[in-house]
Amino acid sequence: MSPERTDTPVSFDERTTLNTFLDYTRATVAAKCEGLSDEDARRAPLPGSPLMTVAGLVSHVRWVEYWWLRVVFLGEEDRHPATEDDPDREMRIALDVPLRQLLDEYEEQSRALRERFADVSLDDTAVRPMRDGRHAPLRWVLLHLVEEIARHNGHIDVLRELADGVTGI
Repeated sequence: MSPERTDTPVSFDERTTLNTFLDYTRATVAAKCEGLSDEDARRAPLPGSPLMTVAGLVSHVRWVEYWWLRVVFLGEEDRHPATEDDPDREMRIALDVPLRQLLDEYEEQSRALRERFADVSLDDTAVRPMRDGRHAPLRWVLLHLVEEIARHNGHIDVLRELADGVTGI
């Protein structure tokens, strides 16, 4: 079961605050999708953004977390669905997967990552370098994920309103 959806940490130390905001942004993805049909989740209503779908964004945030935490930070083998020829493939393949499955896979991954990183120091650095050659500390990776997921929650919010009029989640 995912943590309660709150942005208020039980204590205000750095780790608890970071984890609370990360869990909040993760849970907000699911909350914004609650009750949305698969058909509406696959709809791309913005003419200039044919990949901008709720399903695609759910898949994208899942794979962004995977990339930063598993591949970059831990140095694991990259199993991300993107290819050189199709860098946005995770958004395309999401259209063939039920929204509930995408959300369940994201929640399961989040749970596993929450457990895996519970005791990792915020000062520990990534195995693989970022584009600029530096090895990011876990603190930066977690903050980046909060920013990335929160930004895409805004996109999901707009797409949800366009799909069925639901707002304010």
